[in-house]
Amino acid sequence: MSDNTFGTGTPTTDVQPDPATLTYEQARAELIETVKILELGQMSLDESLSYWERGEALAKRCEVLLDGATKRVEAALSQGQPNDPEDAHSPAGN
Repeated sequence: MSDNTFGTGTPTTDVQPDPATLTYEQARAELIETVKILELGQMSLDESLSYWERGEALAKRCEVLLDGATKRVEAALSQGQPNDPEDAHSPAGN
């Protein structure tokens, strides 16, 4: 079960979901809350490190999901490039 936590996990809850199972929106929302808590600066060093480690994992998850979305958009856009026979008849092609 320790593979589902980072460091000791956040001190406010015993079990945190594995970031790899979170949607972008879930990971981003938790990351925002984690940053807000860290910015308060009212925790011990160990607690702060736990939150920081969790935040790093959440940020990485967001980055992975955004990279995947970017690739999907690029693939969709490349399918509609001028190789399409309909595009050859457009006013720009005349």
